[in-house]
Amino acid sequence: TTTNIISVLRSYSKEIGSEAKLQIQAVSEAKNLLPYLGPNKMRDCFCTINLDQEEVYRTQVVEKSLSPFFSEEFYFEIPRTFQYLSFYVYDKNVLQRDLRIGKVAIKKEDLCNHSGKETWFSLQPVDSNSEVQIVTHRKEVKNELIILACHGLPLINGQSCDPYATVSLVDIKNFFTKLSSSYTRKSQFQVEEEDIEKLEIRIDLWNNGNLVQDVFLGEIKVPVNVLRNDASHQAWYLLQPRDNGNKSSKTDDLGSLRLNICYTEDYVLPSEYYGPLKTLLLKSPDVQPISASAAYILGEICRDKNDAVLPLVRLLLHHDKLVPFATAVAELDLKETQDANTIFRGNSLATRCLDEMMKIVGGHYLKVTLKPILDEICESSKSCEIDPIKLKEGDNVENNKENLRYYVDKLFSTIVKSSMSCPTVMCDIFYSLRQMATQRFPNDPHVQYSAVSSFVFLRFFAVAVVSPHTFHLRPHHPDPQTIRTLTLISKTIQTLGSWGSLSKSKVSVTLYCFFLDEISSTETKESSGTSEPVHLKEGEMYKRAQGRTRIGKKNFKKRWFCLTSRELTYHKQPGKDAIYTIPVKNILAVEKLEESSFNKKNMFQVIHTEKPLYVQANNCVEANEWIDVLCRVSRCNQNRLSSYHPSAYLNGSWLCCLETSENALGCKPCTAGVPADIQIDIDEDRETERIYSLFTLSLLKLQKMEEACGTIAVYQGPQKEPDDYSNFVIEDSVTTFKTIQQIKSVIEKLDEPHEKYRKKRSSSAKYGSKENPIGKIF
Repeated sequence: TTTNIISVLRSYSKEIGSEAKLQIQAVSEAKNLLPYLGPNKMRDCFCTINLDQEEVYRTQVVEKSLSPFFSEEFYFEIPRTFQYLSFYVYDKNVLQRDLRIGKVAIKKEDLCNHSGKETWFSLQPVDSNSEVQIVTHRKEVKNELIILACHGLPLINGQSCDPYATVSLVDIKNFFTKLSSSYTRKSQFQVEEEDIEKLEIRIDLWNNGNLVQDVFLGEIKVPVNVLRNDASHQAWYLLQPRDNGNKSSKTDDLGSLRLNICYTEDYVLPSEYYGPLKTLLLKSPDVQPISASAAYILGEICRDKNDAVLPLVRLLLHHDKLVPFATAVAELDLKETQDANTIFRGNSLATRCLDEMMKIVGGHYLKVTLKPILDEICESSKSCEIDPIKLKEGDNVENNKENLRYYVDKLFSTIVKSSMSCPTVMCDIFYSLRQMATQRFPNDPHVQYSAVSSFVFLRFFAVAVVSPHTFHLRPHHPDPQTIRTLTLISKTIQTLGSWGSLSKSKVSVTLYCFFLDEISSTETKESSGTSEPVHLKEGEMYKRAQGRTRIGKKNFKKRWFCLTSRELTYHKQPGKDAIYTIPVKNILAVEKLEESSFNKKNMFQVIHTEKPLYVQANNCVEANEWIDVLCRVSRCNQNRLSSYHPSAYLNGSWLCCLETSENALGCKPCTAGVPADIQIDIDEDRETERIYSLFTLSLLKLQKMEEACGTIAVYQGPQKEPDDYSNFVIEDSVTTFKTIQQIKSVIEKLDEPHEKYRKKRSSSAKYGSKENPIGKIF
């Protein structure tokens, strides 16, 4: 048998049926790490989160510990396919390269098994031979082997790698031949017929290191007998580690990593499928009584799952339906409240909806109000410990009390002067709460204030103070001493926010009441918070020089980018004056830039009235986030482009279409604008898909609620024997029954396209087969 081996690189494109989106949360700590070799056995450790080997986040450094507590949370959408979600534990080294202590790698298909669970994973050794990217090869065999394309190759030192393949024909015992192939090399050799069953083709992929050692990227093995059975065999293959790449007899000695992973994967259908369900949910505020509405029923059957509240709130916010819905469910809460001192203190559907609403719309409000003071607290490291048992040696309790008093006074004073920055949605809901509380408890003159303060102080400001990293007010989880300081300040703020405690303190009651009056008023403010630019995103990225050159070649420089609702700027360092400014109104399009333009991944372009700005993000997640927010903030601009050039203009022509005029019209249609609020990243189809999934998972409870509507025992108060009926709030059994019937009908209609898609996915061929759906060669 004669086999010809040729290496050819061609382009390809992907075909994806439905949109797949993922979100991951990870909270971690490590224990029993391998001690450092030397007199000081402690390590300065940090942890990274990687998609395959592409780092997307890293924790802060925990110094001098073999059991570091990171307690970091990361939420992000995954914009590309991946094979492993990996966590690496590093030992920080100032003078040399950081040392990788060990890793935890979880296959994508196994993530669902760990979702929602807190698990300790043993760290595995990190071996260069076991580090494999999410790479696919496509091969065609018909008396010859052609390596057509590679996908998902990693960044090497921030740039795309220079790959080459080596091809070997081997059997179990004998090594026949090895061919190091370039992309134009062609070789052939003879093999005896009786040896075919024993042979396999092995392809190793490497990165050409030029002046340094070449990097192994992974390998694939394909039995010749498999290829022999087909006249033409075409397939994608995932690269694998070498056989001995991850074997070690001392894996338990490396330590362990605790992970809490929340993983969701949504297959979002086209918008037209979700119309009936969205309509049913959005008319909920108008349903009488509110307990018979589809939105309320969702909260009832998923009352133990906070998952239901977030997509519901986001969907209602997107369509300006949250205020009437939240007002209606809060009124239902008030009917059950007997003591004014416990108003809105429970964990009901109303309080959870308002909690999520404040987190979504109040981000900018928290940033302008709390961030300067929180930065001062976290960076000054002044002790505020007042518990004698917890005092450190040398601490002075009186000094600590003074520190605590200073921070609390400054923070509380700033809060009660911040009413002009409070979002309109919050003001509208607080106004409704205040009116309803006064009607419910007409003899309590202070209930109008406690109804509002129970949310704005106890559930908003105090929570943000104690965990600023969760609200993006600080980049990392604070150190233990700062956590203790923030906890003391937060508890004091909660106390001051209570009317009963406030009347006994020295804080001005008049100023406090004026603040609550202002944030619970529907009157137009003289100075609206929207008059000031809204801070949307900032971070470090690389940009290509706009005009200056170095030795005739434009270079890439690291810059600090900042985006507000008015302008995009970049600076040499955070806090420095802007070097370059692009008014948001001048942005004409924001699109990805083809890797071939500069041989760099994760690039995008901001096309504006001057020359395009070419930017490289640090990873795929960051690039996707910047593109999304820039598209949202500029989506309503006049003169937006309908087409663009996916590649750069270099050496007198566009690389994509070879047009020589720099002003030539784009050769590719622009991505459709995202119909979402610039401050609220909401994909209504995805939120509706999640609600559909929740209804589907809770069909049994929905059925029991339907049965309860027809059971006379529902109207007789608490049951003598507990059952599921007594758990539901059913004020109007006829209206509730009709709504449940409507819910079941729209869910059944949505089941049909979902079932078709599930069958399509299950019948899709795996890697290494002919009909792989991931890519095509053109």
